Formats: sequence, structure tokens, C-alpha cells
Amino acid sequence: MSGQADFAEEGTGDARTLRFTGNLLLAQLGGLPDRLGHVSGDVAAVDLSGIDRIDTIGAWIVHRFALQHRARIEGLSGDSHHLFEQVEKADQPVATLVAPQGGFSRVLGEVGDAVATAGSTLLGLLGFLGATTIAFWAVCFSILRWTGWFVTGRRGPEPQVRFRYNATVQRFEVVGVAALGIIGLMNFLIGIVIAQQGAVQLQQFGAEVFTINLVGRITLRELGVLMTAIMVAGRSGSAFAAQLGTMKLTEEIDAMRTIGVSPMEALVLPRVIACVVMMVLLSFYASVIAIIGGGLLCWTSLNIPPVTFIQRIQEVVPLTDLYIGLIKAPVFGALIAIIGCYQGMQVEGDAEQVGTRTTSAVVQSIFLVIVLDAFFAVFFEKIGWI
Repeated sequence: MSGQADFAEEGTGDARTLRFTGNLLLAQLGGLPDRLGHVSGDVAAVDLSGIDRIDTIGAWIVHRFALQHRARIEGLSGDSHHLFEQVEKADQPVATLVAPQGGFSRVLGEVGDAVATAGSTLLGLLGFLGATTIAFWAVCFSILRWTGWFVTGRRGPEPQVRFRYNATVQRFEVVGVAALGIIGLMNFLIGIVIAQQGAVQLQQFGAEVFTINLVGRITLRELGVLMTAIMVAGRSGSAFAAQLGTMKLTEEIDAMRTIGVSPMEALVLPRVIACVVMMVLLSFYASVIAIIGGGLLCWTSLNIPPVTFIQRIQEVVPLTDLYIGLIKAPVFGALIAIIGCYQGMQVEGDAEQVGTRTTSAVVQSIFLVIVLDAFFAVFFEKIGWI
């Protein structure tokens, strides 16, 4: 039977059944929705065995009627049954706009979200540090087994060195050698600025000779390693996050795991080792360049000859200042590399995540470097290295 959609009631009381006929199509519904709205009382079942065709609109009307009257739907064919399943899945409450919060509540919520994000990031970094440490010891043991210094007592395949020598050397060049120019120029200018500003103030008291003390101590102890760490975070930390993030998107890291290669050993460890080693060398190099810049300004503006400048530096700058800078440098390097690699490994979804994670890597690296520098300042003051 075909034609206009219609229905008829069969039975009485709570056992009533609505039997539909015709085509439950949008063009042939007519006044069916209004007539269904006037059906009162309970309906036990809705029989659709007599319909010829049905579309989404018809299925939706029948579904809403059955849901309202708590009736079961009978007589569905294969396609109609699948259509009703999709309609039931789509019958979800529509999200409504939340009333705008007050200024204080909104700010409090944003602060709470920031604290929760910071806490989860800190936990993630601690876990990533643990994974990096495990990978480092695994590589060390493979080297010891290969050299014969460590024997497990179990027979097995010939030990192989798992240290990625070529990848690490290539990271040395990218992190260290390629950064010599920009770090040298920046610290040279910083040395000049420190000497110039210090000389202007000290000349008021006739103590411009103490500009040498200022340049020597502040560059070796603080600014040399701190400015180098900021530059390495901007150059290498961001590069680590972008590289690993792109590899994560292109599923290269998953492919490495599939063929049995550890991404921690092949990708993360070479970057961490290169950053730790090169931060020590770059920090010393930056301090020397900054002292040269300060000495040049003292020579040209204060008429302090280079020989006097060098002699004064040797007298007033204790070796503990150099030790402090060299102690902080590897810690900053490890922090920058771990944060950059961790953020890169967290990329998922789309290319926008690469930019977001790269930005987070740089911001978090610089922030934590400054926090650690403050901690080191208090610590070394407490143990008497002032």
C-alpha cells in the first residue's frame, strides 16, 4: 500500500497499538504530526510493518511519539531498523549557552585551570626525566657489556652498543657550533652594556675602577650562563619540540617503536647529552666574550689598559664564581633539552599543536631556568660561595 501517511488505533486501554500505513516521507506526512499530538493515554506498541517507505523525518516523528508514550516499535525491516538506530543515537540534548560568569569567578577559574595545567606538566616532566634516566643507564650498560666491563653471566647474542654516536655529534654541531656566532655577539654587547652602565654610576663616586669587579663577577657567576641558557632555549629547545612534534604527527616515532627502536635512546638521549655538554662550553665561551666586551669599553671610555684590566680580573674574581657558572650550566642544559623533547612528544592531533607545544617549550624552559638560577643563588650564598 502506498500514498499518504496514516495510522489507525487497534485495541483499547493500555493495550492500544498504533498501526502506520503509507509512506512516512516528509512530502506525504500531511497532518500526521498534529494528529499524533492529539493521541492521549498510554500506547503499548507502534507497528510499522504496514509502511512502504520512511525517511529520517518520519523516523524522528515516530521515535519521539514512542518515547513520549513509552511504546515499543515493531515491524521494522533491516534498513528501517538501522535508520531508527541512528535516530536514537542522534536524540541527545542540545548544549545550551552557559550564563556568563562574574569577573571574579572567571579569573578564579582561569587561575585554577593554570594551576592544574602546571601541576600535570610538572608531573609529566618528572616522568619524562625518569624515562630519560632509564634510557641513559641502558645505553651505559650496553657500552659496558660491549667493552667487557660488565658481564651478566647469561648467554645471549653478542652485545651491541646502543649509543647513537653520529646523532649525538650532529646535535653537538647544531646546539653548540652553530650557536657560537649569535651567543658571542649577544654576550659581547651585554659585556659592553654592563661596563657602560656600571661606569656611569661608579664615576659619581670616583670608583670607576670597580667596573672591572662588576663585569668580571656578574658575567662569570650569573649573566654568562643565564643568557646562554635563554638563547639555547630559544634556538635548540624550540627546535627539539618542533622536530619531535613533526615526527609524532607523521607517525615516524610510532614506526620506530614498531621496528624495535627506542625513541628515547634514538631521539631524546642524543639531544639531552649534546645540550648538557655544550651548555658548559658555551657558558664559559659566553663569559669570556662578555669580559672582553667589558674590557674593551673600559679601555676606550675609562682609559684602563687591557693589561691592568686582566690583572684586576685575576685579583677580584674568585674561582668559585667560575665553578658556580660551570655547575649551573649542565643543569640548565638538561632542563632545556628535557622540556623541549617532552613537549615535542606530547604533540597530537594537527599541525597547530606543533606551534603550541614549541611555544610552551620555550616559555617553560626560560621560566624554570630563572627559577633554578634563583635557587642556586640562595644555595651558594648559604654555603658561603659569595
